[in-house]
Amino acid sequence: MSDTIIHVENLSKKYLIGKKRDKSDGLRHVIHDITTAPFRKLFGKNGQHEINSKPSDEEFWALKDVSFEVKQGEVVGIIGRNGAGKSTLLKILSRITEPTSGKIRIKGRVASLLEVGTGFHQELTGRENIFLNGAILGMSKVEIKRKFDEIVAFSGIEKFLDTPVKRYSSGMYVRLAFAVAAHLEPEILIIDEVLAVGDAEFQKKCLGKMQDVSQRQGRTVLFVSHNMNAVESLCNRIAHFGQGKLLTITDDLRSVITAYLPPSVISCGIEWQNSDNEYSNPWFQPSRFYLGDEKGNVAKMPVRNDQPVYVWIEGKVEKEEIALNIGYALYDESGSLLYWSAHTDLHEDSWPRLTFGRNILKSQIPQRFLNQGKYRIELLIALYQREWMSEPGANAPAIELVIQGGLSDSPYWMERRPGVLAPVCDWTSEKKDKVIQNGQNRENAH
Repeated sequence: MSDTIIHVENLSKKYLIGKKRDKSDGLRHVIHDITTAPFRKLFGKNGQHEINSKPSDEEFWALKDVSFEVKQGEVVGIIGRNGAGKSTLLKILSRITEPTSGKIRIKGRVASLLEVGTGFHQELTGRENIFLNGAILGMSKVEIKRKFDEIVAFSGIEKFLDTPVKRYSSGMYVRLAFAVAAHLEPEILIIDEVLAVGDAEFQKKCLGKMQDVSQRQGRTVLFVSHNMNAVESLCNRIAHFGQGKLLTITDDLRSVITAYLPPSVISCGIEWQNSDNEYSNPWFQPSRFYLGDEKGNVAKMPVRNDQPVYVWIEGKVEKEEIALNIGYALYDESGSLLYWSAHTDLHEDSWPRLTFGRNILKSQIPQRFLNQGKYRIELLIALYQREWMSEPGANAPAIELVIQGGLSDSPYWMERRPGVLAPVCDWTSEKKDKVIQNGQNRENAH
Protein backbone atom coordinates (compact mmCIF):
# COMPACT_ATOMS: atom_id res chain seq x y z
CA MET A 1 0.00 0.00 0.00
CA SER A 2 3.07 2.31 0.18
CA ASP A 3 3.67 2.63 -3.57
CA THR A 4 1.84 5.27 -5.57
CA ILE A 5 0.36 3.58 -8.63
CA ILE A 6 -1.64 6.55 -10.01
CA HIS A 7 -0.39 10.14 -9.81
CA VAL A 8 -2.59 12.93 -11.21
CA GLU A 9 -1.31 16.52 -11.18
CA ASN A 10 -3.25 19.63 -12.26
CA LEU A 11 -5.31 17.63 -14.74
CA SER A 12 -7.70 19.61 -16.95
CA LYS A 13 -9.88 18.76 -19.92
CA LYS A 14 -11.54 21.36 -22.14
CA TYR A 15 -14.25 20.79 -24.75
CA LEU A 16 -15.55 23.25 -27.32
CA ILE A 17 -19.31 23.39 -27.53
CA GLY A 18 -20.26 24.79 -30.93
CA LYS A 19 -23.58 25.27 -32.68
CA LYS A 20 -24.87 21.90 -33.81
CA ARG A 21 -26.35 21.59 -37.30
CA ASP A 22 -29.62 19.74 -37.55
CA LYS A 23 -29.35 16.26 -39.08
CA SER A 24 -31.87 17.25 -41.73
CA ASP A 25 -29.49 19.86 -43.23
CA GLY A 26 -27.99 17.19 -45.47
CA LEU A 27 -24.58 16.46 -46.95
CA ARG A 28 -24.50 19.61 -49.14
CA HIS A 29 -24.47 21.87 -46.05
CA VAL A 30 -21.83 19.77 -44.30
CA ILE A 31 -19.52 20.01 -47.35
CA HIS A 32 -20.20 23.74 -47.54
CA ASP A 33 -19.21 24.20 -43.88
CA ILE A 34 -15.97 22.27 -44.34
CA THR A 35 -14.86 24.11 -47.47
CA THR A 36 -15.73 27.58 -46.19
CA ALA A 37 -14.40 27.18 -42.66
CA PRO A 38 -10.88 28.59 -43.43
CA PHE A 39 -12.39 31.70 -45.04
CA ARG A 40 -14.78 32.34 -42.14
CA LYS A 41 -11.77 32.94 -39.95
CA LEU A 42 -10.70 35.84 -42.20
CA PHE A 43 -14.00 37.28 -43.37
CA GLY A 44 -17.34 37.89 -41.73
CA LYS A 45 -20.73 36.94 -43.05
CA ASN A 46 -20.77 39.97 -45.40
CA GLY A 47 -17.22 39.51 -46.67
CA GLN A 48 -15.80 42.07 -44.19
CA HIS A 49 -12.53 41.30 -42.43
CA GLU A 50 -13.07 40.57 -38.73
CA ILE A 51 -10.03 41.43 -36.66
CA ASN A 52 -11.42 40.99 -33.15
CA SER A 53 -14.10 38.41 -33.88
CA LYS A 54 -14.96 36.07 -31.00
CA PRO A 55 -14.87 32.33 -31.56
CA SER A 56 -18.28 30.79 -32.16
CA ASP A 57 -17.45 27.84 -29.89
CA GLU A 58 -18.04 27.94 -26.16
CA GLU A 59 -15.40 26.50 -23.84
CA PHE A 60 -16.51 23.86 -21.34
CA TRP A 61 -14.08 22.56 -18.73
CA ALA A 62 -15.08 18.99 -17.91
CA LEU A 63 -12.13 18.83 -15.50
CA LYS A 64 -10.19 21.70 -13.95
CA ASP A 65 -6.91 21.43 -12.02
CA VAL A 66 -7.53 17.98 -10.52
CA SER A 67 -4.72 16.47 -8.43
CA PHE A 68 -4.60 13.28 -6.35
CA GLU A 69 -2.69 10.05 -5.79
CA VAL A 70 -3.81 6.44 -5.44
CA LYS A 71 -1.73 3.81 -3.68
CA GLN A 72 -1.35 0.22 -4.81
CA GLY A 73 -4.20 -1.96 -3.51
CA GLU A 74 -6.55 0.94 -2.76
CA VAL A 75 -10.18 0.93 -3.84
CA VAL A 76 -11.27 4.49 -4.55
CA GLY A 77 -14.92 5.33 -5.06
CA ILE A 78 -15.58 8.25 -7.39
CA ILE A 79 -18.91 9.97 -6.81
CA GLY A 80 -20.64 13.11 -8.00
CA ARG A 81 -23.71 14.35 -9.85
CA ASN A 82 -24.12 13.83 -13.57
CA GLY A 83 -21.72 16.14 -15.39
CA ALA A 84 -19.30 16.34 -12.46
CA GLY A 85 -16.39 15.06 -14.56
CA LYS A 86 -16.19 11.45 -13.34
CA SER A 87 -16.40 9.72 -16.72
CA THR A 88 -14.03 12.23 -18.32
CA LEU A 89 -11.45 11.45 -15.66
CA LEU A 90 -11.74 7.72 -16.24
CA LYS A 91 -11.47 8.11 -20.02
CA ILE A 92 -8.25 10.08 -19.58
CA LEU A 93 -6.84 7.51 -17.15
CA SER A 94 -7.82 4.77 -19.60
CA ARG A 95 -6.06 6.64 -22.43
CA ILE A 96 -9.26 6.89 -24.44
CA THR A 97 -8.95 10.67 -24.59
CA GLU A 98 -6.10 13.13 -24.02
CA PRO A 99 -6.09 15.83 -21.33
CA THR A 100 -5.89 19.51 -22.26
CA SER A 101 -3.25 20.07 -19.60
CA GLY A 102 -1.74 18.37 -16.58
CA LYS A 103 0.27 15.23 -15.87
CA ILE A 104 -0.63 11.59 -15.28
CA ARG A 105 1.71 8.81 -14.18
CA ILE A 106 0.36 5.25 -14.07
CA LYS A 107 2.34 2.15 -13.06
CA GLY A 108 1.03 -1.13 -14.43
CA ARG A 109 -1.62 -2.43 -16.81
CA VAL A 110 -5.05 -0.81 -16.85
CA ALA A 111 -8.28 -2.64 -17.64
CA SER A 112 -11.35 -0.44 -18.11
CA LEU A 113 -15.07 -1.02 -18.31
CA LEU A 114 -16.54 2.40 -19.01
CA GLU A 115 -19.52 2.01 -21.30
CA VAL A 116 -21.21 -0.61 -23.45
CA GLY A 117 -19.32 -0.76 -26.73
CA THR A 118 -15.89 0.21 -25.40
CA GLY A 119 -12.99 -2.20 -25.77
CA PHE A 120 -14.46 -4.88 -28.04
CA HIS A 121 -14.29 -5.20 -31.82
CA GLN A 122 -17.88 -5.51 -32.99
CA GLU A 123 -17.13 -7.89 -35.87
CA LEU A 124 -15.12 -10.34 -33.77
CA THR A 125 -16.63 -13.15 -31.69
CA GLY A 126 -16.63 -13.26 -27.93
CA ARG A 127 -13.79 -15.78 -28.01
CA GLU A 128 -11.69 -13.60 -30.32
CA ASN A 129 -12.32 -10.49 -28.21
CA ILE A 130 -11.08 -12.24 -25.08
CA PHE A 131 -7.73 -12.91 -26.77
CA LEU A 132 -7.66 -9.43 -28.32
CA ASN A 133 -8.17 -7.72 -24.96
CA GLY A 134 -5.56 -9.90 -23.32
CA ALA A 135 -3.06 -9.00 -26.05
CA ILE A 136 -3.82 -5.29 -25.59
CA LEU A 137 -3.05 -5.70 -21.88
CA GLY A 138 0.30 -7.24 -22.83
CA MET A 139 -0.53 -10.81 -21.85
CA SER A 140 0.83 -13.82 -23.68
CA LYS A 141 -1.42 -16.35 -25.37
CA VAL A 142 -0.51 -18.89 -22.69
CA GLU A 143 -1.59 -16.50 -19.92
CA ILE A 144 -4.90 -15.79 -21.63
CA LYS A 145 -5.61 -19.49 -22.16
CA ARG A 146 -4.98 -20.11 -18.47
CA LYS A 147 -7.75 -17.64 -17.58
CA PHE A 148 -10.04 -18.41 -20.52
CA ASP A 149 -12.37 -20.98 -18.91
CA GLU A 150 -12.75 -18.86 -15.78
CA ILE A 151 -13.71 -15.82 -17.88
CA VAL A 152 -16.30 -17.73 -19.86
CA ALA A 153 -17.81 -19.34 -16.76
CA PHE A 154 -18.12 -15.98 -14.98
CA SER A 155 -19.73 -14.27 -17.97
CA GLY A 156 -22.28 -17.05 -18.52
CA ILE A 157 -22.28 -16.68 -22.33
CA GLU A 158 -20.90 -20.12 -23.26
CA LYS A 159 -23.56 -20.69 -25.95
CA PHE A 160 -22.70 -17.42 -27.71
CA LEU A 161 -18.92 -17.56 -27.41
CA ASP A 162 -18.42 -17.91 -31.17
CA THR A 163 -21.03 -15.30 -32.11
CA PRO A 164 -19.90 -11.77 -33.16
CA VAL A 165 -20.38 -9.44 -30.21
CA LYS A 166 -22.36 -7.00 -32.35
CA ARG A 167 -25.25 -9.45 -31.97
CA TYR A 168 -24.99 -9.51 -28.17
CA SER A 169 -27.57 -7.83 -25.96
CA SER A 170 -26.25 -5.03 -23.74
CA GLY A 171 -26.43 -7.36 -20.75
CA MET A 172 -24.42 -10.10 -22.47
CA TYR A 173 -21.88 -7.55 -23.64
CA VAL A 174 -21.35 -6.16 -20.15
CA ARG A 175 -21.09 -9.61 -18.59
CA LEU A 176 -18.30 -10.63 -20.96
CA ALA A 177 -16.58 -7.23 -20.76
CA PHE A 178 -16.48 -7.29 -16.97
CA ALA A 179 -15.32 -10.91 -16.90
CA VAL A 180 -12.42 -10.04 -19.22
CA ALA A 181 -11.47 -6.89 -17.33
CA ALA A 182 -11.56 -8.55 -13.90
CA HIS A 183 -9.87 -11.85 -14.76
CA LEU A 184 -6.95 -10.84 -17.00
CA GLU A 185 -4.99 -9.66 -13.95
CA PRO A 186 -4.49 -5.93 -14.61
CA GLU A 187 -2.75 -3.91 -11.91
CA ILE A 188 -5.51 -1.27 -12.15
CA LEU A 189 -9.20 -1.97 -12.74
CA ILE A 190 -11.42 0.98 -13.73
CA ILE A 191 -15.18 0.45 -13.53
CA ASP A 192 -17.85 3.01 -14.43
CA GLU A 193 -21.61 2.87 -13.75
CA VAL A 194 -21.93 0.48 -16.69
CA LEU A 195 -22.60 -2.38 -14.24
CA ALA A 196 -26.12 -1.01 -13.85
CA VAL A 197 -26.87 -2.48 -17.29
CA GLY A 198 -26.63 -6.04 -15.95
CA ASP A 199 -29.30 -7.80 -13.94
CA ALA A 200 -29.30 -7.72 -10.13
CA GLU A 201 -27.74 -11.16 -9.77
CA PHE A 202 -24.84 -10.29 -12.06
CA GLN A 203 -24.28 -6.97 -10.28
CA LYS A 204 -23.87 -8.91 -7.03
CA LYS A 205 -21.34 -11.23 -8.70
CA CYS A 206 -19.40 -8.21 -9.98
CA LEU A 207 -19.29 -6.54 -6.57
CA GLY A 208 -18.11 -9.77 -5.02
CA LYS A 209 -15.39 -10.12 -7.66
CA MET A 210 -14.22 -6.54 -7.09
CA GLN A 211 -13.89 -7.30 -3.38
CA ASP A 212 -11.81 -10.35 -4.24
CA VAL A 213 -9.64 -8.45 -6.71
CA SER A 214 -8.89 -5.65 -4.24
CA GLN A 215 -8.76 -7.41 -0.86
CA ARG A 216 -7.24 -10.77 -1.78
CA GLN A 217 -5.24 -9.94 -4.88
CA GLY A 218 -4.14 -6.45 -3.80
CA ARG A 219 -5.08 -4.78 -7.08
CA THR A 220 -6.10 -1.14 -7.41
CA VAL A 221 -9.71 -0.32 -8.30
CA LEU A 222 -11.35 2.96 -9.34
CA PHE A 223 -15.10 2.57 -9.01
CA VAL A 224 -17.69 5.10 -10.21
CA SER A 225 -21.19 4.49 -8.89
CA HIS A 226 -24.33 6.20 -7.64
CA ASN A 227 -24.94 3.24 -5.31
CA MET A 228 -23.64 4.57 -2.01
CA ASN A 229 -24.02 1.19 -0.29
CA ALA A 230 -21.69 -0.44 -2.81
CA VAL A 231 -19.21 2.44 -2.59
CA GLU A 232 -19.13 2.32 1.20
CA SER A 233 -18.77 -1.46 1.29
CA LEU A 234 -16.04 -1.70 -1.34
CA CYS A 235 -13.94 1.43 -1.04
CA ASN A 236 -11.11 2.60 1.21
CA ARG A 237 -11.44 6.21 0.07
CA ILE A 238 -13.93 8.41 -1.75
CA ALA A 239 -13.21 11.13 -4.29
CA HIS A 240 -16.15 13.55 -4.54
CA PHE A 241 -16.35 15.55 -7.78
CA GLY A 242 -18.49 18.57 -8.60
CA GLN A 243 -18.53 20.76 -11.71
CA GLY A 244 -15.23 19.38 -12.96
CA LYS A 245 -13.37 19.89 -9.69
CA LEU A 246 -12.23 17.48 -7.01
CA LEU A 247 -14.16 18.65 -3.94
CA THR A 248 -12.54 16.20 -1.57
CA ILE A 249 -10.76 12.87 -1.40
CA THR A 250 -10.77 11.20 2.01
CA ASP A 251 -11.07 7.95 3.93
CA ASP A 252 -13.96 9.44 5.96
CA LEU A 253 -16.53 7.73 3.76
CA ARG A 254 -19.58 8.44 5.91
CA SER A 255 -19.13 12.22 5.99
CA VAL A 256 -18.73 12.43 2.21
CA ILE A 257 -21.76 10.20 1.57
CA THR A 258 -23.84 12.31 3.96
CA ALA A 259 -22.82 15.47 2.10
CA TYR A 260 -23.54 13.82 -1.26
CA LEU A 261 -27.05 12.58 -0.50
CA PRO A 262 -29.96 14.89 -1.44
CA PRO A 263 -30.99 17.31 1.35
CA SER A 264 -34.51 15.87 1.36
CA VAL A 265 -33.06 12.59 2.56
CA ILE A 266 -31.05 13.89 5.50
CA SER A 267 -32.93 17.01 6.65
CA CYS A 268 -34.85 15.08 9.30
CA GLY A 269 -36.19 16.21 12.63
CA ILE A 270 -34.09 14.06 14.94
CA GLU A 271 -34.79 16.06 18.10
CA TRP A 272 -37.94 17.35 19.85
CA GLN A 273 -37.90 19.76 22.80
CA ASN A 274 -40.93 20.68 24.87
CA SER A 275 -40.65 24.43 24.55
CA ASP A 276 -44.41 25.05 24.94
CA ASN A 277 -44.85 23.13 28.19
CA GLU A 278 -47.02 20.49 26.50
CA TYR A 279 -48.09 17.12 27.87
CA SER A 280 -48.38 18.48 31.39
CA ASN A 281 -48.95 15.75 34.02
CA PRO A 282 -47.48 14.85 37.44
CA TRP A 283 -46.17 11.39 36.48
CA PHE A 284 -43.79 12.22 33.62
CA GLN A 285 -43.59 15.57 31.83
CA PRO A 286 -41.33 15.12 28.76
CA SER A 287 -38.74 17.81 28.11
CA ARG A 288 -36.61 16.27 25.35
CA PHE A 289 -36.94 13.37 22.88
CA TYR A 290 -34.15 12.69 20.39
CA LEU A 291 -31.80 10.24 18.64
CA GLY A 292 -28.23 10.12 19.84
CA ASP A 293 -25.14 8.02 20.39
CA GLU A 294 -24.35 6.07 23.54
CA LYS A 295 -23.08 9.19 25.33
CA GLY A 296 -26.08 11.36 24.44
CA ASN A 297 -24.62 13.34 21.56
CA VAL A 298 -27.27 14.10 18.92
CA ALA A 299 -26.97 11.64 16.02
CA LYS A 300 -26.16 12.71 12.47
CA MET A 301 -28.39 11.38 9.72
CA PRO A 302 -28.29 9.08 7.90
CA VAL A 303 -26.98 6.26 10.10
CA ARG A 304 -25.84 2.84 8.98
CA ASN A 305 -27.90 -0.24 9.68
CA ASP A 306 -25.01 -1.58 11.80
CA GLN A 307 -24.33 1.71 13.61
CA PRO A 308 -25.43 2.02 17.27
CA VAL A 309 -28.16 4.64 17.67
CA TYR A 310 -30.23 5.32 20.79
CA VAL A 311 -33.61 6.83 21.59
CA TRP A 312 -33.15 9.33 24.42
CA ILE A 313 -36.11 10.53 26.53
CA GLU A 314 -35.80 13.19 29.20
CA GLY A 315 -38.55 14.37 31.57
CA LYS A 316 -39.63 15.34 35.06
CA VAL A 317 -41.42 13.17 37.63
CA GLU A 318 -43.47 14.90 40.35
CA LYS A 319 -45.45 11.86 41.45
CA GLU A 320 -44.14 8.29 41.35
CA GLU A 321 -46.46 5.71 39.79
CA ILE A 322 -45.77 1.99 39.27
CA ALA A 323 -48.11 1.85 36.26
CA LEU A 324 -46.10 4.41 34.31
CA ASN A 325 -44.87 3.28 30.87
CA ILE A 326 -42.41 5.33 28.81
CA GLY A 327 -41.15 4.33 25.39
CA TYR A 328 -41.57 4.83 21.67
CA ALA A 329 -43.35 3.47 18.60
CA LEU A 330 -41.51 3.03 15.32
CA TYR A 331 -43.26 3.38 11.93
CA ASP A 332 -41.97 2.83 8.38
CA GLU A 333 -42.40 5.26 5.47
CA SER A 334 -45.84 3.89 4.62
CA GLY A 335 -47.05 4.55 8.17
CA SER A 336 -47.13 0.89 9.22
CA LEU A 337 -46.32 0.29 12.88
CA LEU A 338 -43.25 -1.96 13.13
CA TYR A 339 -42.96 -2.23 16.90
CA TRP A 340 -43.44 -0.60 20.30
CA SER A 341 -40.82 -0.53 23.01
CA ALA A 342 -41.29 0.59 26.64
CA HIS A 343 -39.03 0.77 29.66
CA THR A 344 -41.21 -1.93 31.29
CA ASP A 345 -40.59 -4.58 28.58
CA LEU A 346 -38.38 -6.79 30.73
CA HIS A 347 -38.97 -8.42 34.11
CA GLU A 348 -39.93 -5.94 36.80
CA ASP A 349 -36.56 -6.40 38.54
CA SER A 350 -34.85 -5.02 35.43
CA TRP A 351 -36.95 -1.88 34.96
CA PRO A 352 -35.05 1.43 35.08
CA ARG A 353 -36.15 3.18 38.26
CA LEU A 354 -37.83 6.56 37.84
CA THR A 355 -37.55 8.87 40.85
CA PHE A 356 -38.79 12.31 41.82
CA GLY A 357 -37.22 15.06 39.71
CA ARG A 358 -35.40 14.89 36.35
CA ASN A 359 -35.01 11.48 34.72
CA ILE A 360 -33.23 10.36 31.57
CA LEU A 361 -33.99 7.13 29.72
CA LYS A 362 -32.20 5.66 26.73
CA SER A 363 -32.85 2.59 24.59
CA GLN A 364 -30.78 1.25 21.70
CA ILE A 365 -32.58 0.62 18.41
CA PRO A 366 -31.67 -2.93 17.32
CA GLN A 367 -28.65 -3.02 15.03
CA ARG A 368 -28.85 -4.76 11.65
CA PHE A 369 -32.60 -5.02 11.99
CA LEU A 370 -34.17 -2.12 10.09
CA ASN A 371 -34.08 -1.93 6.30
CA GLN A 372 -32.73 1.04 4.38
CA GLY A 373 -35.18 3.94 4.41
CA LYS A 374 -36.82 6.60 6.55
CA TYR A 375 -38.62 5.86 9.83
CA ARG A 376 -40.87 7.85 12.16
CA ILE A 377 -40.47 7.44 15.92
CA GLU A 378 -43.24 8.66 18.24
CA LEU A 379 -43.07 9.16 21.99
CA LEU A 380 -45.11 6.86 24.24
CA ILE A 381 -46.16 7.94 27.77
CA ALA A 382 -49.03 6.21 29.57
CA LEU A 383 -50.35 4.77 32.79
CA TYR A 384 -50.91 1.11 31.97
CA GLN A 385 -54.55 0.55 30.91
CA ARG A 386 -55.60 3.80 32.59
CA GLU A 387 -54.50 6.97 30.83
CA TRP A 388 -52.52 8.23 27.83
CA MET A 389 -50.30 11.29 28.09
CA SER A 390 -48.56 10.83 24.74
CA GLU A 391 -50.23 8.30 22.46
CA PRO A 392 -48.46 7.11 19.25
CA GLY A 393 -50.66 7.57 16.23
CA ALA A 394 -52.73 10.22 18.00
CA ASN A 395 -51.03 13.12 19.77
CA ALA A 396 -47.40 12.09 20.23
CA PRO A 397 -44.34 14.18 19.31
CA ALA A 398 -42.25 12.54 16.59
CA ILE A 399 -38.66 12.36 15.39
CA GLU A 400 -37.21 10.72 12.27
CA LEU A 401 -34.53 8.14 11.65
CA VAL A 402 -32.85 7.54 8.26
CA ILE A 403 -31.05 4.24 7.63
CA GLN A 404 -28.58 4.09 4.74
CA GLY A 405 -25.91 1.43 4.27
CA GLY A 406 -24.40 -1.21 6.52
CA LEU A 407 -27.06 -3.78 5.64
CA SER A 408 -24.67 -6.71 5.45
CA ASP A 409 -21.04 -7.71 5.10
CA SER A 410 -22.01 -9.88 2.13
CA PRO A 411 -21.39 -8.57 -1.41
CA TYR A 412 -24.84 -9.89 -2.33
CA TRP A 413 -26.75 -7.52 -0.01
CA MET A 414 -25.39 -4.00 -0.49
CA GLU A 415 -28.64 -2.40 -1.59
CA ARG A 416 -31.98 -2.13 0.16
CA ARG A 417 -33.14 -5.66 0.86
CA PRO A 418 -36.58 -7.02 -0.09
CA GLY A 419 -39.16 -6.84 2.67
CA VAL A 420 -39.97 -4.45 5.48
CA LEU A 421 -37.07 -5.38 7.78
CA ALA A 422 -33.47 -6.40 7.09
CA PRO A 423 -32.22 -8.46 10.04
CA VAL A 424 -28.82 -10.11 9.81
CA CYS A 425 -29.33 -13.51 11.40
CA ASP A 426 -26.75 -16.10 12.42
CA TRP A 427 -26.56 -19.21 10.24
CA THR A 428 -24.78 -22.50 10.97
CA SER A 429 -24.59 -25.86 9.25
CA GLU A 430 -24.92 -29.18 11.00
CA LYS A 431 -24.10 -32.66 9.81
CA LYS A 432 -25.56 -35.71 11.55
CA ASP A 433 -24.13 -39.15 11.09
CA LYS A 434 -27.40 -40.95 11.66
CA VAL A 435 -31.09 -40.32 11.22
CA ILE A 436 -34.00 -42.25 12.68
CA GLN A 437 -36.60 -43.42 10.18
CA ASN A 438 -39.49 -45.76 10.98
CA GLY A 439 -38.02 -46.51 14.39
CA GLN A 440 -34.73 -47.74 12.93
CA ASN A 441 -31.32 -46.17 12.59
CA ARG A 442 -30.19 -45.48 9.04
CA GLU A 443 -26.79 -44.20 8.00
CA ASN A 444 -26.75 -40.87 6.17
CA ALA A 445 -25.14 -40.87 2.75
CA HIS A 446 -22.34 -38.36 2.58
